Amino acid sequence: MCGDRVAIEQIRVGYDNFSYVIYCPVHKKAAIVDPGVDAAQSLLFLAKKKLILDYIILTHHHSDHCAETGTIKELFPFSKIVTSKEDGEKLPMKPDFVVSDGSQIQVGNIRLSFLATPGHTRGGICIIVDDNALLTGDTLFIGDCGRTDLAGGSLAQMFRTLQEKILPLPDELMVYPGHDYGKRPFDSLGNQKRTNKTLVAKNLKEFSSIP
Repeated sequence: MCGDRVAIEQIRVGYDNFSYVIYCPVHKKAAIVDPGVDAAQSLLFLAKKKLILDYIILTHHHSDHCAETGTIKELFPFSKIVTSKEDGEKLPMKPDFVVSDGSQIQVGNIRLSFLATPGHTRGGICIIVDDNALLTGDTLFIGDCGRTDLAGGSLAQMFRTLQEKILPLPDELMVYPGHDYGKRPFDSLGNQKRTNKTLVAKNLKEFSSIP
């Protein structure tokens, strides 16, 4: 997604992870979201676009999303690691900036707003980018949602998150997930509300019976 004020580069990392570079073309400021296990493509993209890295944002603490955080921090020591308090406590490095539900930061002209979305982990977060895009990490995939059977996961919390945090958001938002599990790499939230089985489920019993 590109525009005069904001652009998002979706980068495939490893087998099926997605990492993202959010950047402001005007001020040449950037944030890497979930660098994953190999940040080479993200770093090359920063160099190609001559971007200044302000933030390394982690949607949750699992290593397939954050393994390269320390390497990037060494290369860009003035960048700030951003995550939730709960998941930040599980990282091998200390976050520079802790966000909670409703927190906001600026990347150049771009406003990033954070949603607390527990379910996959206790401290999972999603990011709304300038009211245009929604980066969902392992909370929402295209056609599915994140698993809840790992440590810190909760089926009931995930259902509440989808019902109370995701469904009320505008249909026009483009969903950019943390994994390439769906039929397409991104989709409108409106279409996901109509077609994603985890968003269509009306109650916890129906949600819990989804294969």
